[in-house]
Amino acid sequence: MQNAAPLLTAVIMAGGRGERFWPKSRTDCPKQFLSLTDDGETLLQKTMKRVGGLVPPERVYVVTNAEYLPLVREQLPALPAENLLAEPEARNTAPCIALAAAVIAKRWGDAVMLTLPADHLIRHEALCADALGRAASAAAESDAMLTVGITPVYPETGYGYIAFSRAEGMPPGIYRVDSFKEKPDADTAREYVESGSYLWNSGMFVWRASVYLEALRQYLPRAYEIACRLRDVCDTPEFDAVLQAEFPKMPKISVDFGILEKSQQLYTIPGSFGWDDVGSWPSLRRVAKTDTNGNYRSGDILTIGTKNCVIAGGKKLIAAVGLEHTVIVDTDDVLLVCDADAAQNIKKVTDILHEQGRGELL
Repeated sequence: MQNAAPLLTAVIMAGGRGERFWPKSRTDCPKQFLSLTDDGETLLQKTMKRVGGLVPPERVYVVTNAEYLPLVREQLPALPAENLLAEPEARNTAPCIALAAAVIAKRWGDAVMLTLPADHLIRHEALCADALGRAASAAAESDAMLTVGITPVYPETGYGYIAFSRAEGMPPGIYRVDSFKEKPDADTAREYVESGSYLWNSGMFVWRASVYLEALRQYLPRAYEIACRLRDVCDTPEFDAVLQAEFPKMPKISVDFGILEKSQQLYTIPGSFGWDDVGSWPSLRRVAKTDTNGNYRSGDILTIGTKNCVIAGGKKLIAAVGLEHTVIVDTDDVLLVCDADAAQNIKKVTDILHEQGRGELL
């Protein structure tokens, strides 16, 4: 147990490619840098505002790919330059968090880290802040690793799930994570929701810097060695050179697979605050305004007898007649048309384009 609560820091993971939002989300401007709501704020800006009520700017860190540095600086001008951490190459979430933990450990000691993806939407920010605050309190007083789980409201097949149960010795409202479940089929998702024993995996994590580094030591020792080296040279002239040379040697693995599925000290706080990972085009019908026929429309759109569609236009008129459950996305060089139920497969299109060497479309 800790004698005094450590400082609270925030880590925003902003290096994703957002391939399921292709063709609007591109390599040079992925989903987290796009505005998907009527207020004009990008997903990254919304995430920064979300943590801003809990953590001052000097203790907020954004980890992103080096190529996205100009976009982050443009969208978050108040972020201190030294808090923008650039990965030399994408190595997934475990190394991403390791880089942040190394810097935070050097600058702020054994601080609590609120770790959030940059590309999610939340309707009820105050309820989210409450869940994160309770998780931070638990992390400050124990060696627990905590995730914020989302109480499922329908049998979603596009999310991972967390099986949870009662936890002895933890404050009320905190539960033990029994296992992670991959994205289920429709029948399994329905069983999960009806059982009341599963949560959606939000990808929001809370722990102390030392707890994460110790987990690296146990489960990803090579990543731990590199993180310790980065911590030791943080804020010295050596840091950039060591980062460039050593970070690509980190194992390419998610924090879920690399650490959390192995941890014996993993807990969850259920939350219900209108969370959505906006993982594919049909999700816009859940998080943005729709017309009386359930259509999300952006751009110059004319619909006749069209229901429950997502239509995102570019410079020209799109006329949709007699369509249902369809996604249409128009850009200067790509027109995407797909059944909404197949939207999770858009990544297969980008995979094929990559294989064909058509990088100008990615």
